[in-house]
Order: sequence, then structure tokens, then C-alpha cells
Amino acid sequence: MQTAKVIDCITDWLNGYCDNAGLKGFVAGVSGGIDSAVTSTLCAKTGKEVILLNMPICQASEQVSLARQHIEWLEQNYSQVRGIETDLTSAFQALEKTFPSNIQDGLTMANTRSRLRMVTVYAYASHHKMLVAGTGNKVEDFGVGFYTKYGDGGVDISPIADLMKSEVYAVGRELGVIEAILNAPPTDGLWTDNRTDESQIGAAYAELEWAMEFEAGSGDEDQLNARQKEVLAIFRKFHQANKHKMDPIPVFRIPESLK
Repeated sequence: MQTAKVIDCITDWLNGYCDNAGLKGFVAGVSGGIDSAVTSTLCAKTGKEVILLNMPICQASEQVSLARQHIEWLEQNYSQVRGIETDLTSAFQALEKTFPSNIQDGLTMANTRSRLRMVTVYAYASHHKMLVAGTGNKVEDFGVGFYTKYGDGGVDISPIADLMKSEVYAVGRELGVIEAILNAPPTDGLWTDNRTDESQIGAAYAELEWAMEFEAGSGDEDQLNARQKEVLAIFRKFHQANKHKMDPIPVFRIPESLK
């Protein structure tokens, strides 16, 4: 991949889309991970106004710190970037008190955190007449569907959704993203135990990239080793289970004979 040219192309695309939409710039949630760091930096490179939201919810201190460090780095390098920290812990706790206890399983409440952040990002974007920039990469968005529907999946524009995770890291290094973020284990930050993406999925991103490329090709499954078969099964399970996120919303079409 020609990393520097890809960065220029994405930046130009962001600029053009924003101009055509008649909006002022971009809002992005910053988590302390590589995807949001790259997305927010690409938005900053457009020269347009950028609001970066750090939205902790009972968050691990290291995640909050990484997000702060990244925002400070961007503010130092781009005068039109503004970081805002909005602690959503009390809002989340209010929902916990409101929801019946029998629906508050771990996954439901993890997704509720993500959807609360989506509501917050859109509040800022609507008020300031900006676009919400998505932070999903290609493996997450089109491979295993590892995101929250109407949470971090609720965005206006997806600048890194055609980049594999390894390519996101390459772009991050080219952009000068801080080492602490480049070296941090990927995590969605939605669980109290700070579990990693790999522990949730059962495979590393490099393995999932391989599986995604294998599915797109014409490889021979009989030639795969035991781990490759296991990873392929994991990939297929997630892809099938999460197709409802990746495919357009089904719409019932009334038969012409009934109109």
C-alpha cells in the first residue's frame, strides 16, 4: 500500500464530501485506540473544524489517559481541533436504574454504552453542523461485524472502512500517532473488565485479515492447518451472525398485485 498517497486520497475525499454536504467539519469519538486515532488525525488534516470527544463511562484509567494524550497531541499540531471530555458515567448509571434488572446482561449493557456515546456525538455534530466520522476498519465493518448497531456503527462517513487493521497501523505510523496508542492492545472499551478485542473474538486481527482474504479468494480448505481452520470457523460464525449489521435494512415490498 502506498501509505502517504492513501492518506492524501482519504483527506481529499473527506474534504470533498464535507463541502458537498455544506457542513463545517467533523466530530469523532476518541477512545484511546488506533482506529479512532487515525480517523481523527485524517479529519484534522483536512484543515476543517474538528471536535474530538473523549466519553468515558466507568472507564479504565489508561484508556481515558490515552484518549487525552491523543487529543492534546492533535490540538498542539492542528489549531482548528478542539477536544472535549464528556463523562457519561452518570447518564449510563441513570439508564441502569431505569432498565429492568432482568435485561441488564453484559452484552446488552456494553452495547448501551456504545449507543449512549452515539447519541452524544450526534448532539455535538447536529449543534455545530458537522459530520460524524466513523472509526471502523474493514475487518470490523465488513468482515466480522465487530461493532454496535446504532452505536459506533451509527456514523455519517467512514474514512478507514476500506483499510485492513494492519493498514490502519501503517497509516497511524505515517501520521505520527503516539507510540502508546500504536502499542496498546485493541479493545472496544465497553466492558468493566477491560477485555481485548482478541479475547472477545477468539482470533487476532492478523488472523481475521487472513480469513477475510481467504474467503474472497479460491483457496483449498483441505490444505489448511488446524489453527487456520479454527480461525476460518470463527470468522464465518461472526460474519453470519452479524450480517444484519452489514447488509441494508430489509424492507417489505408490497406486491404490485396488491396495490
